[in-house]
Amino acid sequence: MTQAEIITRLKEGNARFAEDKLDGKLQDSSRREELTSGQEPHTIVLSCADSRVVPELAFDAGLGELFVVRVAGNIANSSSMASMEYAVAHCGSKVIVVLGHQACGAVTAAINGGDNGYNLNHLLSHITPAISASGEGASVTDVVKKNAQLQIDELLNRSSIISTAAEKGDIKIVPAYYNLDSGKVEFL
Repeated sequence: MTQAEIITRLKEGNARFAEDKLDGKLQDSSRREELTSGQEPHTIVLSCADSRVVPELAFDAGLGELFVVRVAGNIANSSSMASMEYAVAHCGSKVIVVLGHQACGAVTAAINGGDNGYNLNHLLSHITPAISASGEGASVTDVVKKNAQLQIDELLNRSSIISTAAEKGDIKIVPAYYNLDSGKVEFL
């Protein structure tokens, strides 16, 4: 599949999800058996760890189609980036979707500030640039969308594997926003 065909497939799968018409393909024992020899996920999804956001369902994808990396705030930190580099370098993935979502708790916590303990403060510091870039009084939604876009910059600036693949046209990176209430994904 081309990158355009992959994105169309994701959009069509999301439309089925939003309309409660999942087709559930590629989720049976024969598919599991097929994947024992390896994987070739067409898409990497950098998603928030929020339990309400399940990329495999939101895109009506089957086993082996998505390489999902989940971390609160869908941030491109060293560990999430390394996982994504693996999929680019070794699995042949052609698209990366950085998926933010409505009412993100990590973004809300970053906006609210305060001391959340060493580890969470460190994670939230990756969202601070999106808060600054969104301007004074920006909504959580605005910051979530800006964060998805800025995480793409992080991928391109901090990963030679991903940036080289993007320069060569081997990988396309797109920001997206998942609406919790409707289930619809907006490609930004």
